[in-house]
Amino acid sequence: MVDLAGWVASLDAVVELIAGRFGRVEPRRRVGAYLRGLLAGLERKNGWTLAEHAGAVSPDGMQRLLRTADWDVDGVRDDLRGYVLDELGDPSGVWIADDTGFIKKGVRSAGVQRQYTGTSGKIDNCQLGVFLAYGSARGRALVDRELYLPTSWTEDADRCAKAGVPAEVGFATKPQLALDMLARAHDAGVLHGWVTADEAFGQNRAFRAWLAARAVPFVLATRSDDTLTCPDGRRHTAADLAALAGAGAWERRSAGPGAHGERLYDWTVLTLAATTKTDGLPPGWGHWLLVRRQIDPEPGKDPELAFYRCAGPAATPIPELIRVAAARWAIEECFQTAKNEAGLDHYQVRGYRAWYAHITLAMLAAAYLAATRAQEAEKGDLRPVATG
Repeated sequence: MVDLAGWVASLDAVVELIAGRFGRVEPRRRVGAYLRGLLAGLERKNGWTLAEHAGAVSPDGMQRLLRTADWDVDGVRDDLRGYVLDELGDPSGVWIADDTGFIKKGVRSAGVQRQYTGTSGKIDNCQLGVFLAYGSARGRALVDRELYLPTSWTEDADRCAKAGVPAEVGFATKPQLALDMLARAHDAGVLHGWVTADEAFGQNRAFRAWLAARAVPFVLATRSDDTLTCPDGRRHTAADLAALAGAGAWERRSAGPGAHGERLYDWTVLTLAATTKTDGLPPGWGHWLLVRRQIDPEPGKDPELAFYRCAGPAATPIPELIRVAAARWAIEECFQTAKNEAGLDHYQVRGYRAWYAHITLAMLAAAYLAATRAQEAEKGDLRPVATG
């Protein structure tokens, strides 16, 4: 039986959790209505529909909440991260970085330009957000966010000013934005467990070096032509190393459950040089190349390969590396849930601050759903959520 009263009480507790970030009663009450609207079964979740759902006669109040109301948006972000770790934290936890696109019309929304986004799989007029997610055996949720500003914006002070971009905000690459979010978690003392990300982050030397310098283990996707150093000092591309692995070096393992059952692949791990001088790795750490091979290629085609540069304690077992590599897909599920069920991409605001305000509240709404699902799973009402 669905405990509707319990769910409502839990949402009220989430609103109370962030209440201290609001200096006045009016925006504090309105944010509760905003969150309830994001979780309602509305076809679109923008200022007008959220206002109508709350019984308001115009969207002015909801728009003011995002644009100018006096509340600590970044403080709510920190509360969100703490809430997710309280509800979903687990020794199996993995931190995942990735970006997603928000398709837009026009040229005035902060950060918008024609650029590639995996959301549509092509170059589109869009904004890009870089996100940090946390996933464990108990569930997964987005915990931090940054808006990517291309140089077409950061080199145009007038354009930035019109969109409300603070003057001190300059250009930052997507890996740097991800590091900013990881640094916040590290400074808060909660960056425990592995970090994983796709090759846009894994190919970035500064990204890997930051993690290694703080003894944060990682499994980061990389390209087939990434040149790696072997223990004997010789350098080979990732693809060449995979080709050198003998037939007996591969083992079949699951990357976790998928839509059609277990996602089975063949895997192999090759040891790389691990020195504090060249890689910045802590003493006692190992450095490996993990390779995933497709087991059922199309007739006439070679099996697809995926490559991951890994570093962590030397005794790390291979199944643990595979588990972390598979966990990266959890952030795609986070994006899907947050967009489909919490209105992450339904906003119609253009300003820089309003983007952060809406995105943060949508992430909090989606985190509430993840926490509720985990609670119901622990009571036996739902199946537990796997990390992969």
